[in-house]
Amino acid sequence: MNLDSKHQNQQQHVLKLNGVWVAYAHTFCALAAFLSALIVGVTLHYHKIVQNGYYGYPDEWFPSVSATIGDRYPERSIFQIMIALTAGPRFLLLFLSYLRLNKTGSYLPLIGLVSGILRTFTCGGWVYITSTDDHDAHDIFMISYIVLTIPWTVCVTKLTDKSNKFLKNGRRFTAVAFFGLLVPLVYLFIQHKVHRVAGAYSYYAYVEWSLIFLDVGFDTWSVVDFEDLEFELSAAENAPPTVLNLSYFSQDETSSTDEKEAVKEKLVPGQYPVDSLVGLTFIHSIVQIINSFIFWSVFTALFLCIWHFPLWNMGISGYEAAALSLMAPILLVVPPLRNLFARFPQIPRLLTALFGVGSYKFEAPADRLLILSVGTCFGFISLSNEIWTLGQIRDSLALSWYSTTFTLGLITSSIAKFAFYTNNPIWPIMHTDNGGLNIYGVIIGVVSALLTPSYLTQLNPTEISSGVSKGYLFPAAVGVGGLIFSLDAMLTDTSTLILWCWEGYPVRGPLPVPHGVFTFVAMAIGTYLGFTKPSLVSSSSFFIAGSAGAAVLYASSGWIGYIGGLVYSIFLTGIVPVIFASASQFNVGLVFGLGFFLAILISLAHVWVVAYAFVPAGWILRERTDIVLGISVAMVGLGIVAGKKANLIVRAKNHGVGTSLRKRLTKIAGVLLVLSAVISFRRLNFEKPQPYHPEDKLLTAGIWTIHFGLDNDMWASEGRMRDLIGELELDVVGLLESDTQRIIMGNRDLTQKLAEELGMYADFGPGPNKHTWGCALLSKFPILNSTHHLLPSPVGELAPAIHATLNVYGELVDVVVFHSGQEEDVEDRRLQSLGVADIMGSTDRPMVLLSYLVTKPLKGNYHTYVSETNGMHDIDSSDSDRWCEYILYKNLRRTGYARVSRSTITDTELQVGKFQLLDEGEKVNYSEKRIRESKVPKGLQFPRQFRKNGVRGHRYHVFDEPRYYDS
Repeated sequence: MNLDSKHQNQQQHVLKLNGVWVAYAHTFCALAAFLSALIVGVTLHYHKIVQNGYYGYPDEWFPSVSATIGDRYPERSIFQIMIALTAGPRFLLLFLSYLRLNKTGSYLPLIGLVSGILRTFTCGGWVYITSTDDHDAHDIFMISYIVLTIPWTVCVTKLTDKSNKFLKNGRRFTAVAFFGLLVPLVYLFIQHKVHRVAGAYSYYAYVEWSLIFLDVGFDTWSVVDFEDLEFELSAAENAPPTVLNLSYFSQDETSSTDEKEAVKEKLVPGQYPVDSLVGLTFIHSIVQIINSFIFWSVFTALFLCIWHFPLWNMGISGYEAAALSLMAPILLVVPPLRNLFARFPQIPRLLTALFGVGSYKFEAPADRLLILSVGTCFGFISLSNEIWTLGQIRDSLALSWYSTTFTLGLITSSIAKFAFYTNNPIWPIMHTDNGGLNIYGVIIGVVSALLTPSYLTQLNPTEISSGVSKGYLFPAAVGVGGLIFSLDAMLTDTSTLILWCWEGYPVRGPLPVPHGVFTFVAMAIGTYLGFTKPSLVSSSSFFIAGSAGAAVLYASSGWIGYIGGLVYSIFLTGIVPVIFASASQFNVGLVFGLGFFLAILISLAHVWVVAYAFVPAGWILRERTDIVLGISVAMVGLGIVAGKKANLIVRAKNHGVGTSLRKRLTKIAGVLLVLSAVISFRRLNFEKPQPYHPEDKLLTAGIWTIHFGLDNDMWASEGRMRDLIGELELDVVGLLESDTQRIIMGNRDLTQKLAEELGMYADFGPGPNKHTWGCALLSKFPILNSTHHLLPSPVGELAPAIHATLNVYGELVDVVVFHSGQEEDVEDRRLQSLGVADIMGSTDRPMVLLSYLVTKPLKGNYHTYVSETNGMHDIDSSDSDRWCEYILYKNLRRTGYARVSRSTITDTELQVGKFQLLDEGEKVNYSEKRIRESKVPKGLQFPRQFRKNGVRGHRYHVFDEPRYYDS
């Protein structure tokens, strides 16, 4: 190719240079920059550059890249000079790569060029702005550089001549090695930064330097690519300016018409007998359902385990990066990897079960999350590649049935949670001691993985294209992201929709048990319609109905809101085949990588609506669940539009095999619904709760901040909480930080297990659509009425409260459960104290406040809560060691107060108060005089097992107990 052939005869030859020298120059300058800095740094400042924030030599022995190139003179200057010299060859390499790899009609060359240029500028950012100069700017440029490396390596590898297997495989393996090393890089950084392991940073440096060499090495492969490129620098006659001529041999990137027709012929639907296609047999249907169950179990566990870390950090922790596991399908842009998994889908399914479900074997929370992330990567690779494979063999019935089994697997996972009080028994927060069945999950997952059908048994891998485009890739990707998010947010637990509509007592709407079965029925109806009525579920009217259901769910409460939620459930499960059919027609890595990236973004938005006080730019989405819900519905709608163009779904009822599958669907769905009904019946509690000491008319009340049901070691803690609450004989307990009905908390309801196994009534408090961290009430006494409040919070987090009226031994007693806002927002807490004071002063009935006040005793807002105006008194004003939890009361006889250590269940103790109703005509006495325990009637005493060292890490503490009880 001659860029100036018109004037070729008029030019005088000056210089002719082969293109490989550009690649050589780039490699030499880049490596020289890093290696020279390393050599000089080790020679002059070895002990200083191996020193980090925690350790020095000999605990650390190898310097990181940033310490080598940016901390000291003269190595910093040497590096910057050499890396500047790399700029010339770098831009030439980009330009030559664009010309060499350009393909008519493809957008990949332009993407590669643009990402390459931007990547070069971001490289300059982290090179010339070191972490010492500006740590944040350095990190932003570095992260941007790594992110831009993805499209650069993908496009260059994708465009490489397929006939040159040496070059193409070389680039593939270099790119895979580069991104694969990011996993140990993150792990070692956590070991260094979080666990402060000596030597971890040196191993981290090894990996970091390896990434440098792989990064340079990827571009060095251009030596092979540029062998037939030549620069010719020449001067035109009678013209001083020089003209650049570029000559090379262009490769034929197209196949002959006959070859195209041959491949096209092999992709025609119906060429293979549908009833012989692997995946439609009964056993394979069960395998697909189990695989989907494993996928949903692993996926829903990821955000739950991520949540443990920002929860303890009270802000962004860095572990949130594990969410990028969802984007693993981007690796499928590498054809050998894609075709390998297409031919052997058992491999990623097996790794999903082993790493995802098997991660429970790792005790350390960080290690467990890392292993779970690997399992999640393979779970999403499995799902993406199997959908794409079915799209390639063009069997619409098989793809529709696969989509159906995917939804049945979702229903199965939700039923498992229904049976285990909203905890999935194979989550990595479960283990044998708290009711987990993890080992069974691993075994079932492994067996199912090995039996996974191979869909490409009749199609040669060389005949597989990267995707047949029909319509537009972006709408299809948006639909995938919106669908996965919506299913995860709304349908992974049946109590989610119900608690969106929960208003308190008296009950005016559905209850998780038994009405959660209705959610299963709606999901089953949607699944059936999706398989048998493709024209209906892809219609505008179906989308309008689903959107209306979502709107009613958001705007209404009680049964009306729940019915809207059921319509929305039918819609979401019904459109799964449409969305999958659309996505199957495009490059699997691009459509699913982008789709799941969008799912991550909207999942973060789903968190932002409640976590706005702890995240950057939180005010944008503060309390805007309507925006998140609306965007997710619109995303799904865009996917439906793209799905209409795919034209893959068939009418199952008009096909012989389709009719058989329809009957199979009916039977499987029927079995699942019967199972859910049996579970619901078994969970119904037909016995009325009874207080522990009715003979003494005793009311024992407690307040506990339970940290969302995850203990310090990231295990589900409901069982341990149940044991302590029961052994302390609490008749009433307020739970704070209890709203776990969100993606990041696993869509759980902690009150179900506690209430059912302790025999108590439960009020979940303000629902997940009220944007609070939650407060809940459990009571042995009937809850006659409860009102949910959101106290004034103009700046910080919303402060929830429950004002409940109980029937305590025939008399009305009010209980208020309240969680105040965070310490930093002074005005919020002042306004909230006034709001709660009004609630407490609204009645003269006996009352107990179980609260989290964020104030010191006898100071500040304390005097608003404890005042003559509302009549409330502190259970023990001499207890000066409190900061958050307080028990206040009025018009009751106080008989005891205790504080019980938490063990490792949470970060806050459990406070307990004992009260009796006043006798008729008795005047209340608010004296805080203490007496010896021997003078207290036995029925009013605290349980003895928590004295001295206590049991299981729980004991009475703070006071000098021996002075007041007999040993």
